[in-house]
Amino acid sequence: MTENIKNKTFRKFKGVVVSTKMNKTAVVLIENTEAHKVYKKRYSVSQKFKIHDEKNECKVGDKVLMQECRPISKDKKWRLIEIIK
Repeated sequence: MTENIKNKTFRKFKGVVVSTKMNKTAVVLIENTEAHKVYKKRYSVSQKFKIHDEKNECKVGDKVLMQECRPISKDKKWRLIEIIK
């Protein structure tokens, strides 16, 4: 059982911090472009995730790298790895 946990790869994403009003939590916006299946037109898709920021280091506008982890609360399933910029 513990061998599977060690070898498991977790998803990582880069995004921009949108809000830091909660304690030890930041909201990160991730934007992607997708193509329509039939018409092949490109459009942007965005998602917001709540990440765990233990030391409250993030500020609005920072680019961050986040990683999937165990559920910390109802909405938080991601944690901050590093602040890129």
